[in-house]
Amino acid sequence: MEQYWTFAITVFTGLFAITNPIANVPVFLGLTEGAGNVEKNRINKKATTTAFLIIMLFTLLGKFIFDFFGITIPAFKITGGLLIFYAGFRMLQSKKSNLKTLDTVDVDENIAISPLAIPLIAGPGTIVTTMNFVTDASYLYIGIVVAIAGLICWMNYLAFRYSTFIVDRIGNNVITVIGKIMGLIIAIIGTTMVIDGIKLVIEQA
Repeated sequence: MEQYWTFAITVFTGLFAITNPIANVPVFLGLTEGAGNVEKNRINKKATTTAFLIIMLFTLLGKFIFDFFGITIPAFKITGGLLIFYAGFRMLQSKKSNLKTLDTVDVDENIAISPLAIPLIAGPGTIVTTMNFVTDASYLYIGIVVAIAGLICWMNYLAFRYSTFIVDRIGNNVITVIGKIMGLIIAIIGTTMVIDGIKLVIEQA
């Protein structure tokens, strides 16, 4: 039982770091500037639901995708690890979110699909991280990943729903610091994936 809790905590940490609900708050506020509460809530529900469906799709079909394209687990771990490390590195290098760059965006409910669901929540880093957790995994572990993904998307929903309150109480500077910490965690996860991939290559040689 302990290994399941350990796995669940690892999945939660990885997905929380890569999706980063708190750091996404300024982006959501900027994209929905001028929208009413009802419209914001509708966009929020559509974005988080779509993101969950995308993550679940890749989680459940991960093995089929690997078999269909002939992708080996070591190759995926190394490539995916590099991508995740790069995503974390960019988060460490990025500056404070600037809402002014988003003020000119029209309030269109299509933003729920892009860029909110894709790539803000269910971006390449999220998909790669999720698929890494289910490679060569049993159905129970896959179920845990799906459940954690649902929890993460729900947390994004709550962060967006109370976005104004969060920014007023925490402030953009603290949100930026959180983003840096999450970036470091993501970079470490990426490095770990690369190391695991190299170990598998050596073992199979």
